[in-house]
Amino acid sequence: MKWSLLELNKHREVPLEITEELDVKQTLMARDNQILDVSPAKVNGILTVEKNGYLLHYNLSVVVTVPSSRSLTPVAVPMELSVDEVFMTEEQFRGKDELISDEEIIVLEKPTIDLTESVEDNILLAIPLQVLSEEEQQNSDLPKGADWEVISEDDYYEKREKEATETLDPRLAKLSELLKDDTE
Repeated sequence: MKWSLLELNKHREVPLEITEELDVKQTLMARDNQILDVSPAKVNGILTVEKNGYLLHYNLSVVVTVPSSRSLTPVAVPMELSVDEVFMTEEQFRGKDELISDEEIIVLEKPTIDLTESVEDNILLAIPLQVLSEEEQQNSDLPKGADWEVISEDDYYEKREKEATETLDPRLAKLSELLKDDTE
């Protein structure tokens, strides 16, 4: 869903209410090959037109299916996001207040605001890096196979410390024999 800035300027007094259901499955799957499925995104919010910018606020509800980061089994990840974005034209951006940081503003390259693009970007940003299935969350066992296993960082350092204490320098092996004789 797109709005031209000319069309939006007609709504200066009253905010434009948004209630949409967007099908973003194909574009999200094209942008991120890790995504297996996406439900239709439900969007409810408002778009406010001000003299120094366009404020977009909406709540987003969607379910994204991605592979588990441990076993690659498909996991449905429900997302409830609250999004606030500020759009400005280049002219508005040049005359902006110094109180607003540049990171909080999206400068429009075209004279349109695209809700679908905003929804897609925010979904991609919200996908967690570590996704585990219910079974993997309940079970603390890590995957392993023939001649390999996944271990936690703490286990790795513990194993490394143990190996360091057990490994004896061959040059000192004869000295340890002398110490054994003294303790007997």
